[in-house]
Amino acid sequence: MSRQRLTSSDTMFLYLESRETMMHVAGLLQFTPPPEMPPDHLRRLVDELRRAPPVVQRPWNLKLSSPDLLVNPLQSWVEDRDFDLDYHVRRSALPSPGDERELGIIVSRLHGHQIDFHRPPWELHLIEGLEHGRFALYVKVHHALVDGYSAMRLLASSLSRDPIDGAQPMFFEIPEPRRAPRDDHEGLHLFDVMSAVRAQLGASRSVASALVKLVRERARGRGHDKSELVSPLQAPKCLLNRRISRARRFATYKVDTARLKAIAKAANGTLNDVILALSGASLRRYLLELDALPDAPLVAMVPVNVRPKDDAGGGNAIGAILASLATDVADAGEQLDAVIASTRRAKEQLAGMSKAAIIQYSALLMSPFMLQLIPGAPGRVRPAFNVVISNVPGPDEPLYFRGARLDSSYPMSIPVHGLALNITCNSYAGSLNFGFIGCRDTVPHLQRLAVYCNDAVAELERALI
Repeated sequence: MSRQRLTSSDTMFLYLESRETMMHVAGLLQFTPPPEMPPDHLRRLVDELRRAPPVVQRPWNLKLSSPDLLVNPLQSWVEDRDFDLDYHVRRSALPSPGDERELGIIVSRLHGHQIDFHRPPWELHLIEGLEHGRFALYVKVHHALVDGYSAMRLLASSLSRDPIDGAQPMFFEIPEPRRAPRDDHEGLHLFDVMSAVRAQLGASRSVASALVKLVRERARGRGHDKSELVSPLQAPKCLLNRRISRARRFATYKVDTARLKAIAKAANGTLNDVILALSGASLRRYLLELDALPDAPLVAMVPVNVRPKDDAGGGNAIGAILASLATDVADAGEQLDAVIASTRRAKEQLAGMSKAAIIQYSALLMSPFMLQLIPGAPGRVRPAFNVVISNVPGPDEPLYFRGARLDSSYPMSIPVHGLALNITCNSYAGSLNFGFIGCRDTVPHLQRLAVYCNDAVAELERALI
């Protein structure tokens, strides 16, 4: 049986797995079927999959070699010789006609269930019963198997640009993209080892230089001039950084990307800057209502994809920056300006670094977060950052699933102890879809964040356009 060793990043997600901190990501895709589609189309699809020969491609047919011992330095992926499609592909229904609230409740419940590591760590739920014959797909996959970037690319492979294409294979039936073959098949040559060593030495020098700049900026910020470069452990204590339960709550918000790009252009910023500012404005209002807004601005950890544009995905290859959300600023325009200044300084730190250096520097920035994973630490120690906010690019053109149009694609990420809320965005066909996922007990009334995000867009438009 062939084995595939896990990378250090992938292994970390297994080490962090627990009853409360489930390290899986998910996507909620909503579809509108064409008028001619029969009402029992999902049942027919499931029956079709059951009748077909079991064809499951990598990575969807891979399971852990030691599922009962996740913390295992020899852990690897092996093929599941007894793959059970009925376990992975499930059909669910809402009380018809189901609305967005009922859909949110069922996916929140699904996201709060731990994955079975004795099987390939993913699930596909086909959910019917939405108003006007609409349906949804909820796809859950463990972060050790793929990251959000790879998951989006692999999932999109089962969607079609052709609305009349009714035979597009499911994502788990499509072969994994092949990489360029190596010249040798028995191991690394000395040249490969030396190249890795040189790359690591170069990365270390780059990281050392960046850390010196960070210390200097931090020291300057304690003086008369305020530094815009956020450093580790600068984030204030906040209710978002307490221990969590396994209960989850999910909320969504959808907005035209053109509106956000117009705001970004008017402020001389980027789309990601606007996303951070909207998130900050929503959190400011939410925490004010709970009388829990810290005096210091909240800090976001923002993942950065460090792959080349033609990378086929697979595994995890991400860096990170720290950015101020300027939650201490009430004016919408001024808050966005502060966010832009913060992200600009963080990006300057990464400029000129290699991929290896960015990953190494990001690991140093995030290392204080490990303190929050110590039992009893969340809520007591100063957090490394308050919230994770990421943007996963999606396709620009409309996509279809067996003739049904994809209306929206909402990402669902990972709350953990010390990080009770995660905000992830996904762009698709002219819209930006916000997915707010958090602990239902630690972050009460989480759905208000989606409402406040909508209000924040209008405030920025009034201030800048």
